[in-house]
Amino acid sequence: MFTRRNVLALGAALVAAPRGAFAQAKTDIAISRQPGILYLPTHVIEKKKLLEKHAERLGIPGVSTKWISFSNGGAQQDALLSGSVDIINTGTGPLLVLWDKTRGRVKGICASSAQPLLLISRDPRIKSLADFGEGDKIAVPTVRVSTQAILLQLAASQMFGPDKWNHFDAMTVQLGHPDAFVALKNPTHEVKSHFAAPPFQAYGLKQVPGAHVVASSAEIIGSPLSQGQFMTTTGFAEANPKIVQALRAAAEEAKAFVEMNTAEALEIYREVTGDKTSTADLLDVLKEPGMMEWNIYPQGTMKFATHLAKIGAIKNQPASWKDYYLPVAHDLPGN
Repeated sequence: MFTRRNVLALGAALVAAPRGAFAQAKTDIAISRQPGILYLPTHVIEKKKLLEKHAERLGIPGVSTKWISFSNGGAQQDALLSGSVDIINTGTGPLLVLWDKTRGRVKGICASSAQPLLLISRDPRIKSLADFGEGDKIAVPTVRVSTQAILLQLAASQMFGPDKWNHFDAMTVQLGHPDAFVALKNPTHEVKSHFAAPPFQAYGLKQVPGAHVVASSAEIIGSPLSQGQFMTTTGFAEANPKIVQALRAAAEEAKAFVEMNTAEALEIYREVTGDKTSTADLLDVLKEPGMMEWNIYPQGTMKFATHLAKIGAIKNQPASWKDYYLPVAHDLPGN
């Protein structure tokens, strides 16, 4: 389980290590994968071996990529800091917390999606965020630091004042999206609300009796928000600059492929994840507003950074998104 203590301990270890202690040129690369259609470009990169392709073009043949499944962002972060994986793909909140706690030794490579997240509930009493109270439970991927948890903090600040930013924290419980969806379908389960990511929000609304939308990320933050982004340690990036460059090129190619060959991309998603939903139904999911947002530049991240700095979750307020992204992305129009 990902905790603040984990980050502090692992981050301290990473910072204390001499420069380059973890730096090693590699051709066997380990990258994380998570469930959910918002990670569709990563599945295209995996299945079509785009990282290997672009690495070879950059003069590094023979690259082998191992994709490791995680059910939530917290476990990925622990794996990155411990060296179990080289690159992870997860939300804006974890990127900022890791960047801060490791004093800049974890940074983003490029984004991969900025689809809207929906908070859904099967509790007929819950019509808006204001209806949540003592005893209610909201499933999020990782408490306190996941994108969904931070969105709830932002909403609380807007609703109750900046000093009440943690109003919803006690109501959150940590469940990966598949497990949260199962809980939502169980009418006797104590978790009746799920701040979901695609496609689990669509599944919940379609399959759970009485499920309805309570709030969305777009409403809370007022703009698109990067939900998936690749990140790594600066030690790995310094030792493997062409791998990092190849990954950005792979992400660009995957974005174009998803946009031009959406049905084929969804077949890849179904194969990699084991999702039994039909391609036709998944295409309907992607027809919803904001669901074809695959830009590789970061969006809405500085709003998160400002919030996290205000509440003390990060000690260093970045001046720009480029502070927590590697130079390979600095030509992009991020925010």
